This record gives sequence, C-alpha cells and structure tokens, in this order.
Amino acid sequence: MIKEQLSKQDGPLDWRWRAVEAKNPEFDGVFYFAVKTTGIFCRPSCSSRSPRRQNVSFFPTPGEAEKAGFRACMRCKPKSGYHPGPAALLIQKAFELLKSGNEEIFTVEELAIRLEVSPGHLQKTFKAVLGLSPKEVIDMLRIETFKRNVRETDVTTSLYDSGFGSSRSLYEKAGQSLGMTPATYKKGGKEMKINYTIADSPLGKLMVAATEKGICSVSFGENEDELHDELKQEFFAAEITKDDSGLKEAVNGILRGMNGERTILSLPLDIRGSAFQMRVWSELRKIPFGETRSYGEIAESIGNKNAVRAVARACATNPVAVLTPCHRVIGSDGKLSGYKWGIERKAELLKQERSAKQGK
Repeated sequence: MIKEQLSKQDGPLDWRWRAVEAKNPEFDGVFYFAVKTTGIFCRPSCSSRSPRRQNVSFFPTPGEAEKAGFRACMRCKPKSGYHPGPAALLIQKAFELLKSGNEEIFTVEELAIRLEVSPGHLQKTFKAVLGLSPKEVIDMLRIETFKRNVRETDVTTSLYDSGFGSSRSLYEKAGQSLGMTPATYKKGGKEMKINYTIADSPLGKLMVAATEKGICSVSFGENEDELHDELKQEFFAAEITKDDSGLKEAVNGILRGMNGERTILSLPLDIRGSAFQMRVWSELRKIPFGETRSYGEIAESIGNKNAVRAVARACATNPVAVLTPCHRVIGSDGKLSGYKWGIERKAELLKQERSAKQGK
C-alpha cells in the first residue's frame, strides 16, 4: 500500500471525493477521510450519511487521522486491515505523477509508460473510476496550472509553463474550461465593480453577486467566509463591495423562485462563457420548473447528440445556481449525478420543486 501523503485535489479532479461520494470499497486502504463536524474518520465505503465536501479532510493512514485529532468510526471500523483494489492504486499513482510537477508527463502514452500499463488499460480504468479519460484529466490539470501561473506572469509564458505546445491548443481548451479567453481570465475582473450579499436560504448560505449589468454569481455554501473567498478568487482583480440592501430584491426573487414563482427568470444576468457554454446554459433555462432532462437530451436539443460530456462540463461551470437550473439535469438512468454545490442540495432543490408543482 502506498503510504505517502496525498496532495489535495480540487474540482472535477477531486478523485478521492468521488470515491467517497460513490462509497467505493475499492479505495478502502488507499486513503481515509475525516469529517470536522463530527470529529470522526472513515474509510471511503462507509455507509454513513455523506458529509459535505467542505467539511472533509483526507489522510493516508488511520494514524495520521488520529494524530490530527479524529477518532475512528464505529460503523466502518477504518483501523481494520483493508486491501485496496488495483484500479484504485493505479488512479492514486497516476495523480501522484501528474501532480508532481514532472514536465515530461504531457501525454497519455508517457503516463502509461510511467505506470507500467498499456494506454488502453489506463483509459479503461480512468473511465470506470472517474468517468473521465486520462486525456481529459491531463487537459484539466494543464488548465488549472495555467490559471495559477497567469496571475503571476504573462499569457505566453504561462502557456508554455503549463504544458501547452501552442496558443491554439490553449485557446481551444480555454473556451471549454475558463469560459473566456486566457487574456480575459488574466484580468480577473479588472475594472469591474461587483456588489454582493449573503443571506440564509433553505439550502444554507446563499451568495448573490452582481455587476451593474446583472447577476454574475449565485452560490450556496456553509458560511460567509467560504463564499466571500470563492468570489474573490474568481474575480481577484475586481472591486468587490458588500451591499445587502441593493441586492435584497434579487435575493428575495431567487428565494421565491425556489418555491415556484416564475419571477426568478426575469432577473438580468451578466455571465461569461464560451459560445458552447452559453448555448447549454440557455437550454437549461428552458427546462420547466419541477421537471428534469438528461445530459443526452440537452446535447440533442443543442444539435450535438455526441456532446454529452461537454454538456456535463458546462453544467459544472455554471456560475449562477438556480437562475440557470443545472440541478434539473440528471443521468440517463434517472439517477442524480454531480452538482457544483453538493449532491444533497441538488436532491433537495428537485424535491422542493416537485412538491411545489404538485401543490399547485
């Protein structure tokens, strides 16, 4: 078993969190997760109620979790011996290599050689465990590296330091992942004035932020500091001011909209995205209150039935919760899939909408 400390993963590349959400027993023994609100640590397949992502920390061994002040779960008994599956160990090792900063690992073939497996086996394992191909993961990691680098230097230098071989390849990926050109992302909201407010909602804290043109961000979170930091990170060069009174009407509109009132759709938006993202988001706003669509149905509705994964990525980058109802998009099998603000919130939103619709 690999015992070294695992580096933190974020967003769609948070493979350990994906394992916890799926309660995947193959990862038992690979890592352990602890929940700060309960003070307990568990193995990934623990059958207890899923915690919120922001309350979770990961540890390579039970001893490390105990050293941090957590106690073992009585239900899943994480201190018992477990033997992780080969797929889990391969995923773990792959991420350790990809996050090591080794500039030689730029292709799937190179990664497969380092892992001593065939590219086909690597592809099959990634798809089965993460639902992503190795190439998609590598491209995402490059974009994340670019986003960090471009804040410190120019676009061209960041481009090559992040592993992109040409400006064309970066701009192609940027349209999908950044929702804007690299040069625009570097500005980080420069010369923009953004007002925000944070209010209580049935799903936790609700943050609404707006420019003079319209709402640019709607997010759910557990506390105000977390939401404020999220806004500052996204618009790091903007002038951000708290304005509770000025956004009161927008907040009330969103809360009423969650209860079924149609006024929510009249709120003006000021969101940035690629042409593809804007098409997907526009289609999402056409889904009737209390109804759902599959990712495949959305792909077909925009004229590209093969763009199911791209539609899922567009949903994951939606900047305005509820206003663009990405929570109404589900898997083709009818099951709930990931949601930027937590799968439990997605389930609750759909439950509230169905109840409100049936009550009318």
